[in-house]
Amino acid sequence: MIAIVLGTRPEIIKMSPVIRECRRQNLDFFILHTGQHYSHEMDRIFFEELELPEAKYNLDVGSGTHAEQTGKIMAGVERVLKKEQPDIVLVQGDTNTVMASALAAAKLHIRVGHVEAGLRSFDRAMPEEINRVVADHVSDLLFAPTETARGNLLREGLPDERIFVTGNTIVDAVRQNLDLAKRKRDSLESLDLEPEGYVLVTAHRQENVDDPARLAGIVEGVQLVSKQYGLPAIFPIHPRTKMRVESFGMETDGIRLVAPLGYLDFLSLESRARLVLTDSGGVQEEACILGVPCVTLRDSTERPETVEAGANLVAGTAPSSVGTACEEMLSRKKGWQNPFGDGRAGERILDISSRAISRWRMMDVIT
Repeated sequence: MIAIVLGTRPEIIKMSPVIRECRRQNLDFFILHTGQHYSHEMDRIFFEELELPEAKYNLDVGSGTHAEQTGKIMAGVERVLKKEQPDIVLVQGDTNTVMASALAAAKLHIRVGHVEAGLRSFDRAMPEEINRVVADHVSDLLFAPTETARGNLLREGLPDERIFVTGNTIVDAVRQNLDLAKRKRDSLESLDLEPEGYVLVTAHRQENVDDPARLAGIVEGVQLVSKQYGLPAIFPIHPRTKMRVESFGMETDGIRLVAPLGYLDFLSLESRARLVLTDSGGVQEEACILGVPCVTLRDSTERPETVEAGANLVAGTAPSSVGTACEEMLSRKKGWQNPFGDGRAGERILDISSRAISRWRMMDVIT
């Protein structure tokens, strides 16, 4: 039996190919949703949009300090794992859900598979960096998306036999979910936009939106780029970001703030943008795969492959740096090679997991 643990919307998106492959292969699995950022009820639309089965368990832990949230997730996951006794727990990414679930499983001597293992920003000030390092070091199977990620794991002394370069499930997800998006209403039409006639903006990371100076830099940089190139800036604004913009009294003239979009609408919008400005790791990957130039509103990235491919530049949040990076990306020719694989990562992850489960069972019988 396979337990798939999810906690945030990016995890739902990136694990959607794994879930679909479980169903295709008729494997015994269940989904546990921790509700790290939202309640399961708020996330239900993601399951419905992506045509995924509902979670069997919903913890609804909600927000809190890192310690409070991690503790709640560990306690809830432990209860479920004791009841279900799965052969392996699959987690994805770098959230508190990932670290807490991996720790809970490891302490119960249940094997862990970490999807998207080996990513490193080399910035321990980021809570996500702590989460991904801890998850990697307690996992039994490390599904590295690229050779760069594999190299990071090897340098930290993790055994080569635990590491498998599978490609990134985001490639599977983009291809599968873009097909789903094409069946829906056209998001460009509803927002009165032309293909490649707008800039798409996202910002949600705590280190950006909770810092008045950094958030002001992002807003000013977006305004500068929109004005310079005559492109409307479309900003589906995260609730946390909206609250901070209002509490800091920031003016957003020249930026079109819109309500958060469903994933399929966002993916459709992203695929036809002229440029993407973001602090999201997943959006960096998606833009690279979709062939859309990207500027990252952070000081570092754990997706260096996007920069090496020529699809992305890391600009920080100073308006002048954002403007310079946007000028460079808009002048580049498209056509870079996608560094994240061939869209079969979900299939590889489950094939490797199934073989490992069979091996572990044989070992248990012998001992």
